[in-house]
Parts: sequence; structure tokens; C-alpha cells
Amino acid sequence: MHAGDITLVEGPNPRSDEAFQKLLLRFSAAAAQGIDAESLIRLFCRETRDFFQVSGVYFWQRLTPDEMIGAEAAGLLAERFRGLHLRMADSAVAGESARKRRTIFVNFLDCDRYPRAAEFRARSIMAAPLVVSNDVLGAVSFLHDSDPGFFNDDLAAKATILAGQLGSLIETRRLTEASREDHRRAEILAEVAHALHGNPDVAAVVEALADRIRVLLRARLVCVFIRQDGPFELQGVAAESPQTITTARARHDRTTLRFAADVAAKAVAASEPITITIDPASHALGDLVPAGMLLAAPFRTARTQGAILVYPRQDGIFTTDERSLVSAIAGFGAVAVANAELYTTARGHAHELHQLLEISSELSSIGKLDKFLEAFVVRAADFLGFGRCFIGLLEDGVFRVRLGAENGAARHVDLVFPEGPATRTLHSKEVFWTDNASQIPGANHDAIAKFNIKQLLAVPLLGADGNVMGMFAVLDRLAPSGIAQEDIRRARALAGQVAVALEVMRNLHRSEEHRKRAEALMGLALELGSVVHLPDFNHRFVNRAADLVGAQSAALALFQDSVLETAVLHDPSRSSPPDRSLERRLSHALTEALAQHEERSYSGPAADVLGSALANALGWKDCTLLRLKGSANESVGVLCPANRAKRSTSYDEQLLHAIASHASVALENARLFS
Repeated sequence: MHAGDITLVEGPNPRSDEAFQKLLLRFSAAAAQGIDAESLIRLFCRETRDFFQVSGVYFWQRLTPDEMIGAEAAGLLAERFRGLHLRMADSAVAGESARKRRTIFVNFLDCDRYPRAAEFRARSIMAAPLVVSNDVLGAVSFLHDSDPGFFNDDLAAKATILAGQLGSLIETRRLTEASREDHRRAEILAEVAHALHGNPDVAAVVEALADRIRVLLRARLVCVFIRQDGPFELQGVAAESPQTITTARARHDRTTLRFAADVAAKAVAASEPITITIDPASHALGDLVPAGMLLAAPFRTARTQGAILVYPRQDGIFTTDERSLVSAIAGFGAVAVANAELYTTARGHAHELHQLLEISSELSSIGKLDKFLEAFVVRAADFLGFGRCFIGLLEDGVFRVRLGAENGAARHVDLVFPEGPATRTLHSKEVFWTDNASQIPGANHDAIAKFNIKQLLAVPLLGADGNVMGMFAVLDRLAPSGIAQEDIRRARALAGQVAVALEVMRNLHRSEEHRKRAEALMGLALELGSVVHLPDFNHRFVNRAADLVGAQSAALALFQDSVLETAVLHDPSRSSPPDRSLERRLSHALTEALAQHEERSYSGPAADVLGSALANALGWKDCTLLRLKGSANESVGVLCPANRAKRSTSYDEQLLHAIASHASVALENARLFS
């Protein structure tokens, strides 16, 4: 190679190296022990410097699409490297590698062309990008300060594999930490619901609301402002210490109160969380909180308007997810404040108040959602004075009734509430009621006759995001009277309790899904990271991928000399291996399907994707085409999970893409050592 030559590596060349395999295993073992990302990168730089026998190893972390920063280094001028900024468009080997998403090495370095490398006394240099799910996380540079012709194709191939493994481990660690954070937030949401549930004191509700939000966002100071008929007033304060709370309350004089009231009014007018940038000069709390972003989330009830002000924190700006969480908790707070106001208004109704407290006390002690709902429908029917009660959940656009109560006993059912005027009203987030269901135009008279319905009162169950989650309904008053506004008011109050319980359980379920998927991806990385025998890798990967996505069958086809060939046909229901003719037919069908569908993943009926005859022969009802891309973005093959147990969601698609990205890297590793 003459001076100034640059080599773009399309893919790693096969080369068996026991030391290299042990290095890969050390990184996998370190990740399995729960090492944080910074320590993993530091270990990577130190170990790869020893392995490649280079002068220095430098990790560039991507900040923006156009800029990277020096995050970690080992060896020559390591301290000087940390904190350096590099634009992607600059003339640098690392930036060029990240832009082209390929490993690049330059021997006999031209100092005029690469001034940044020359600053580190480089004679030869190599850089490999970290690409995960088609996104560049950064790049790793390897430098030699004495041998101008040090790097070659073999070293570049190994660097490609190492960078790919590091990227996968960093992304897996990020997903795990995100799952833990989601779980922490879900626990706090559950605490919020429990702390606010059934509390009749508005002041206590507001204080609890401020405290939980401060803990959730790790903020120094949170204030809650409320108004009814007059101006905004400071109602609740939460801070890191009692002294800070006392100081904050004392300093809310006219100037500070006017500033906070203006922010609260803007948030209420916007009907959504707003953010503004503040400095110490704009308020009297400058020595308590830093300059930065202030978040204001509004809430309202029938009588009250309020806003939660989260002052700037040391951790930086509030993310979109955090704003959504605050909005959700503000929704919980609005329900709690409304319940407290309802309690105050209904204080004179001793009997009604007694029953409400009994219901709240009994149901709040039930930990499981099913038991909660069973007790709720029985008590709700009795409290409202109706003969029957049921709860329906919105699933796939229809209200599916899961639980009902009649004659004081709960029973599980599985019915679809008929489409009609009632469902249209509920979808618009309004209450539907009638004293004579058979006289409603467009009503389903067959269902009315079948269930002997006369009176119906149905209330939508709204989530924290304002969307309809389900319905709560009662049928036929026990007393011979019509449905009154008081019945509607009390039904709304009861529906709020169900909505809070369902919302908390839904958030917990989502958090648990994130955790399980992160653990599954970590398990996949650990299980396949050390497998270097290609056929064994193919079978293990297909079996594990099918389990992760809930597929009863699956196939893996790989390109061999530009021809797609079925490598694995996974079907546990078959007692004997599939014949070769079936695999050839599948290879041909997948080739045609990939030509018709150019997207990264495509799902549909198996008969439409593969043809009716082949789909019947395979016993497939549905299938998904998931392309596997190599390090150079070339097509490596296709994974085809089939007969999945449930409909695919956006979370499932993210999991599929993560599996495909890891499989592509792991597959290249397996091919390298086969």
C-alpha cells in the first residue's frame, strides 16, 4: 500500500484467532456482570489497545447527527483526547468512518489531510463505527505513532467485529437502564395513585402530588398553585429539605407570586404542559434552584384550576417522556382534587358519604386488579341503586364486557357491547343515559330484548392521556324512578376510581414488558455471542427469536453467492425434519416476497406473502419478513417468524428490529469463524 492509501472494508475476512475469541468473551462477561456503559467503554479501550498493540485507542461518542465528542481513551495523549469535539464533515478518519459506516484504515498518514490525527503524532490510524439498528452511536479510533504501515485488512476485520459487539452491548445496557427507570416511574405512579386515592383533604392531596413529582423528576423544588374564583395562590411545596420548603414559602411575596401566577395561567390556558427558561433574576428563589428549564403542568376540576411548577434541576432539561409523566400525574391529581371537592360538597349527605368511604376503604385494600373489579361492580350497583352493573374495556375499537354484577354477585363474561348510539357517545368521552332504551333511534333492539334492558347509564373510563380506556355502566334502577343528574355525578366519581386503577395497572404492565424485552435481548446477546459454529448459531438464533416474538414457527434464509437459501425451518409441531423440496419452495417464495416488499420488515397473511399452496404446506397463517443487514448495509438474509400468538404492536416491531440488528452482527461473527 503506497502513502495515502485508504481502504474501505466491506466485511471481515475469516480468520481464526483464539486470543480474539477470548477478548470477545471478556466483553460479554463484563456486560453480563452489570458493568455500566462508561466502565465498559473504558475496559474496551484498555483491552483493545493491548490486543492490537497500538499506541492509543480513542472512543468518539455521537452528540448530534453532525458532531461527536471524545468520551474515553487509553494510551497516547488520552487525557488530551477527552472532551474534544469533532464535526462529522471534518477531515478525520473517525468522522469519515462514521459517515460511511465502514471500518477505514490509513497507512503512511498524510498529516496535511488529517491534521487532527497529526496532533496525536499518528503515523497510521484505523477507525471503526458503532452501528446499532442502522444508527451510528460513535466510532473507535486505533492509532500507531511509530509504524507507518501497521494496519491491514485482518486488523480492520477484527476492529469491525469488536465495534459491532461494543455497540450492541451499549445499546442493550441502555435498554436495560431504560427499563429500570420505567419500572421506577411505574412504582412512583402506583404510589401517587395510592397516596391520592380517597383523600378528602385538598391540601393533603396537593402536598402529596408535589412530593411525588419532585421524587419522580429528581427536582429540587416543586410548587403547586390553585385558584377557584380569585387569583392563583400557593397551595403546596415540596423540596429536598424542610428548611428549603420554609424558605420557599416565605419568599413567595408579591413579586415572586406574580411571576409564578403568570406561568400557571399560561399553562392553564394552553391546557398542556409548557416549559420556559428562567434565570435567578426573574424570581426570588435564585439561590435555591439553578437557572434553566421550568416545567408547568396544568390540571383542572369542575371548581378548580391549578398548575404544578417544577423548577430547574441540575440534571438538565425535562425530556418529552418526563413531561408526559407529569401530565399523567397531574391527571391523577385532578381526579384526587375533584374527589376531595366532591367530598366537601357532599358533606351534608351523611348516608352517601358513609357508603362512599366504605367502598373506597374496601377496594383500596385489594391488591389484585381482578379482585378489585369484582368487588367494585357489586358495591357500585348497590351504591347507585341499580340492579345490574358491568365494566367493558376498549379492545380493537369495540367495548368488550369482561365483568358484570347482578343480584349482588359478580360474574365474569365475554361479550361485545353492541355498536350504536351509546358507543358513539362514549367514544366522544360523554356520558350516555336513557330511561327507555328501546325508544332510542338506531339502538340494537335484539340486544335490548335479549338482556331485558330498560334503563342504561354508561360512563367512559378515561386514561391520564384523556383517551377512552373502557366503559362503566349500570342497568335498571331498583326504585321506580328515572335516572337523575345526581346518579350521573356519582357514577362519574366511581368511574374515576376504576380509571385510576386501570391506568396504574396498564403502566405497570408496560414497564414489565420493557424489562422483559431488555432482559431477553441481553440473554440473546450472551447466548449467541460465544457461538461461532454457523449451523449451530442458525438453529439457536431461530429458536430463541421465535420464543421472543411468540411465534409458533419460523424460518431463516441466508444469501449464498447472491442466492437466497433456507438455512433453518423451525416447526416444533413436526415430528420429522422438513423435506428439501419444501425448503427450496420457501427459498423461492421468500426471494419473490423480498423483491415485492423493500421495507425493513413486512407482516401479512402467509397466503398473500408466500402463496396459498406453500402457506398450507407449511401450516402458516401469518408471517413477518424481517431483513438482516450486514455491516456494509448489504442484505445478509431474512428471518421469517410465523403463526404469532397475538397481533403485532409498536413495541413488538421495536423488539424485532433489535433482534435483527444483533443477529446481523452475530451472524457475521459466526461466519467469520466458520
